[in-house]
Amino acid sequence: MKHFLGILLVLAAILLIMQTSGCYHAAVRPVRQQIEGLPGAPRILADYQPWFGDPEHMNVGYSTQDPAVLHKQIQKAKSMGIYAFAVDWYGERLPFEDRSYALLQEVANEDHFHVCLMYDETQEDNGHATDDALEAFDKAYRAYIGPNAPGHEAYVTYQGRPIIFIFPKRGHTDWGRVREAVNQWEHPPILIYKDDPPKQYEQDFDGYYAWIHPGRAWDPHGADWGKDYLEKFYDKMKEHPGKVVVGGVWPGFNDTKASWTLNRHMDRRCGQTFEDTLKLFHRYDDPEHPMPFMLIATWNDYEEGTQIETGVSDCRGKDDNRNATSIGDHPGGGDHSSSERAAGDHSASERPGNSTTFDLSDHR
Repeated sequence: MKHFLGILLVLAAILLIMQTSGCYHAAVRPVRQQIEGLPGAPRILADYQPWFGDPEHMNVGYSTQDPAVLHKQIQKAKSMGIYAFAVDWYGERLPFEDRSYALLQEVANEDHFHVCLMYDETQEDNGHATDDALEAFDKAYRAYIGPNAPGHEAYVTYQGRPIIFIFPKRGHTDWGRVREAVNQWEHPPILIYKDDPPKQYEQDFDGYYAWIHPGRAWDPHGADWGKDYLEKFYDKMKEHPGKVVVGGVWPGFNDTKASWTLNRHMDRRCGQTFEDTLKLFHRYDDPEHPMPFMLIATWNDYEEGTQIETGVSDCRGKDDNRNATSIGDHPGGGDHSSSERAAGDHSASERPGNSTTFDLSDHR
């Protein structure tokens, strides 16, 4: 019964998310208000991109360093039932993103919202990946997570421990050394890796999360929405009892307007892709061992067309996936991470780049 009530809470939150899309016209229902606060629901997280306003990236009409924008985003996310943003973060390797995260955590603390880090591993095979990770995690503890960090109350925890997502690149980090270092924290973090870590580092991670991926291969028509991938992920997680499993939900994918494009497309199908990935989450969410978090990819990655900030679909007379990422006839925007974030492609550099305009002024 407890798990059933939790599912109702999540479905009510997802209903509010879908009400922001162009093809959903039902009236707002009061069900979320009726069941809010009941136990057993997974916490809904949304991946957040902190690089907008940096000229290396697409111009989306706002800056992630504008506190007024951050307040509005948080209020909207809270109204959708989202508990926290999981924020892409590179440590001090990318100062703009680091500053954006600091501001976001400050605003989240003011607005009684939550945030956590998704650490992007150093991509280059230059022998610095481990040192970069050690420096970044030390910075994270001092500035954002530790007991003396300003606004640390806003940081997401699970069973009293902070959580940090890891987005792997080439996999050259010695995670054993990182684990040894973070174990010295007052509350050692729960490290959650995308899919499977290298075998020699399995013991260093506390959990796994799913990320946008087609089931077999990128379909030129966008028909493969990731069913086979998700089923294999959830089935494999049964082999890891005691690990934290984070389910994945996404609205679609489209990098065809980006300068680094690999012409990958996952059709939003007028919101059906979001619904289908959500259904798989519920099918595999075992009441005896429930998944504590559900990760939506993403809140605002306009460069890959995965954003839900403006809705999970747009069916107002245009192709929904094209319209969701429409940037006119301009060349696509650069992104130091996005081309490998969808499918584990590690060939892109961290800073390709032109900028492209996408005006969101009509959507906010």
